[in-house]
Amino acid sequence: MSLRSPLGRALGLGSAKAGTRHWWSQRVSAVALVPLTLWFVFSLVLLPGLDHETVRVWLQFPVNGFLAITLVAVMAYHSYLGTVVIVEDYIHTEAIKIFGLLGLQFLHVLAGGAGIFAILHIAFGR
Repeated sequence: MSLRSPLGRALGLGSAKAGTRHWWSQRVSAVALVPLTLWFVFSLVLLPGLDHETVRVWLQFPVNGFLAITLVAVMAYHSYLGTVVIVEDYIHTEAIKIFGLLGLQFLHVLAGGAGIFAILHIAFGR
């Protein structure tokens, strides 16, 4: 006796096997964002000022620069995972769905890359 649906047996298709990985990725990135966001907020509050020079010196400290870049990367990834679910659930036309998913991936890589570039530029720029 098989637990597969009749359509699954007829077409030879089973579970997509991607839902669990996506779910875990979203939860792990959300958990990672909690301490990173708390670190970021408290670090900025403790700075004597928020002028460009103070933030530049703060970002030049290796731990701060690394954690700031990690925050931007994890935030971009988490945002991408959330918006992918919206497109997959609410867009039913296959061509528009594929175009939307490719656009989302491009925009999130662009936004994350721009954020990381900005952090590096502030830390090592003039």
